[in-house]
Amino acid sequence: MAASYDFSNKVILITGATGGIGQATALAFAKAHAKAIVLADLPSASASASTLVSAITAVSPSTSATFYALDVTAGDQVAACVHATVARFGSLDVAFNNAGVLSKTASLIDTPDEEYDRTLGVDLKGVFLGLKHEIRQMLAQDPQGGVIVNSASIAGILGGPMIAPYVAAKHGVIGLTKTAALEYAAQGVRVNAIAPSAVATEMIQHWLQDPAQREYILGGIPVKRAATVEEIANSVLYLCSDAAGFVNGATLVLDAGQTVQ
Repeated sequence: MAASYDFSNKVILITGATGGIGQATALAFAKAHAKAIVLADLPSASASASTLVSAITAVSPSTSATFYALDVTAGDQVAACVHATVARFGSLDVAFNNAGVLSKTASLIDTPDEEYDRTLGVDLKGVFLGLKHEIRQMLAQDPQGGVIVNSASIAGILGGPMIAPYVAAKHGVIGLTKTAALEYAAQGVRVNAIAPSAVATEMIQHWLQDPAQREYILGGIPVKRAATVEEIANSVLYLCSDAAGFVNGATLVLDAGQTVQ
């Protein structure tokens, strides 16, 4: 049974909002009666966003939902998204920096420089820019403060062969999370990260459908399955809720025990 949260007075911003985890988290915030949810994603996601807006309205008619076309690697676009959110809804209370890509499989020495730049641009620089502009707004508003959750991965805790750029990016996300948490806690801004292992999203479906790859991915997970997107979403809501008021600078590992073996 999912925990019950109340975000009825909160304005939520989610990047990478139309994908598996982002979509599930948006719906979870709607079920928790969020005041408003801004779905930020690439322009190509506009059709998916329209469907998600309708689903949010069906779940919670009192929740305002809108799509904002955004490239998280462009600082001016991130700043404009935050500004537009506040201009329309009055504040920014919660941000989930979820946009991400998985680097193409290759050994480190065979990874093209362009692939490294692409992956670090979305997965790490995107989080940096999100933090920069979200925190700036949270410090300026009255009342001051807010909550931010960043999407990391167990690849940010463990090594990961054949995906060096992704591993580097996710280690960086955890470092940014700790630093931001230390710098702004006294001003009412909490910053945490989630570190899931395998999650049943479109991003890894092609691997899960291959028996050998499936065994490699799930074999180290004690429960022998991938997480559902709803399980990850519920963890994000916990970190954003008052129930987690003393949780700051933490990385919540969501791996069914994979990293403690």
